[in-house]
Amino acid sequence: MPHPVGFDNAAYISQQSARIRSRVAQFDKLYLEFGGKLFDDFHAARVLPGFDVNGKVKLLAELHDQAEIILCVSAGALESNKIRADIGITYDLDTLRLIDNLRGMKLYVGAILITQYAGQPAAEAFRQKLEMRGERVYIHTLTKGYPSDVDTIVSEEGYGANPFIETTRSLVVVTAPGPGSGKLATCLSQLYHEHKNKVNAGYAKYETFPIWDLPLNHPVNIAYEAATADLKDVNMIDPFHLQAYGKTAVNYNRDVEIFPVVRTILKRLMGEDIYLSPTDMGVNMVGACITDDTVVAEAGRQEIIRRWYKERCSYTQGRGDQAAVQRIEFLMSSLGLRGQDRAVVAPALAKAEASGCSAVAIQLPDGQIVTGKGSALMNDTASVMLNSIKVLAGIADEILLISPIVLEPIIRMKKEMLGSRYPVLKLEEVLLALSISAATNPTAEHALRHLPGLRNCDAHCSDIITQDDGDTFSKLGIRFTCEPRFPTTDLYFH
Repeated sequence: MPHPVGFDNAAYISQQSARIRSRVAQFDKLYLEFGGKLFDDFHAARVLPGFDVNGKVKLLAELHDQAEIILCVSAGALESNKIRADIGITYDLDTLRLIDNLRGMKLYVGAILITQYAGQPAAEAFRQKLEMRGERVYIHTLTKGYPSDVDTIVSEEGYGANPFIETTRSLVVVTAPGPGSGKLATCLSQLYHEHKNKVNAGYAKYETFPIWDLPLNHPVNIAYEAATADLKDVNMIDPFHLQAYGKTAVNYNRDVEIFPVVRTILKRLMGEDIYLSPTDMGVNMVGACITDDTVVAEAGRQEIIRRWYKERCSYTQGRGDQAAVQRIEFLMSSLGLRGQDRAVVAPALAKAEASGCSAVAIQLPDGQIVTGKGSALMNDTASVMLNSIKVLAGIADEILLISPIVLEPIIRMKKEMLGSRYPVLKLEEVLLALSISAATNPTAEHALRHLPGLRNCDAHCSDIITQDDGDTFSKLGIRFTCEPRFPTTDLYFH
């Protein structure tokens, strides 16, 4: 049974590309601030079932004939080794990955811009690395006078002090590996130089969330607040849009707060008010492509609960913020949500209590819930994985997919030769053993073919799982959460 779908991705690609083309046609050149993740937008896919995780970059591929890309990365993010949490790599590596992937789709990456530069050694090293590979790299420092002194900002001391990035196409997409990378400042700086050169350049913004034409309290919009709880983003009715048009539109606090400054700068550059509200600046067509509001609303509610568990685990591990946990708890209470509203929570906890071991529960596409617990051979994540693909493949529970004769020598090697304190097999190790067994065991081969059937399934773990197991779950597309407690009293948990 397939997972329910509530979003038409094909319609989205068609309508969104048409909307962007119509905005491009209003200017000689359009600078489009492109927010969110170009690749692997798992949040959008979770709250809009049917959304392609790479849908936004496929949208850009539709515009490849007129688009070029400026990729921004903050010097501060480089210096702090900031990590993109969903895929576990630093911003410098993600920037390189983005460049390769974009070019692999025949998209033109014209330049890389290091923003907010103040002499950070990591930023300088990154610049040298890129230039040694033949890339065009630019440096922007903090803009003098920003954000309140518009006279200084729109002058040779402000935007004029930044080097101009020469572009050749009518649509310039300004994007980044994450938030806070200076995309807006880059667009406005470029507009300053373009208008000084008598080019009629314009600005627009594409941001998936919040969805401007959904209600303020819609679960999908509230899920965005939960996802950005650490940034303290708050959705709100766009007061400028309401005043100008008498219509309700949803935006978020940072865009609303900065709009008077942006509007003044744009008017100074272009000689007229081209936008009367932050919503006017946007080109988002996501809301128009929702086909089943019931499905996406429930997906939004489930995402809020997942974010709650994730933030609680981060806080328990010393990486999170208690204020963010409390913020998500407030959002949950506004919708009447509890952790137990996640269907896999109670079965995982019941299995752990009954067995006295760590346990995991997975909900299969047909709604059936399968559990697994840790043992002397393998941990709970590996156990539930084997049990789940057995059910999907119609294999009896008592049939062993991997013989203990195969597993036990691996455990001995981990313990005796590699010195592991926890020699039981982790998820990836068991999957590799299953792949090897599949070469000679038709039952194992049959089970392995059903592994993709777990993509987009939900799982819950009775304890915090290791980073390795979490990464493997994520690669398999399993949407997992954990109770915020450690499975052992040992301080070194890996």
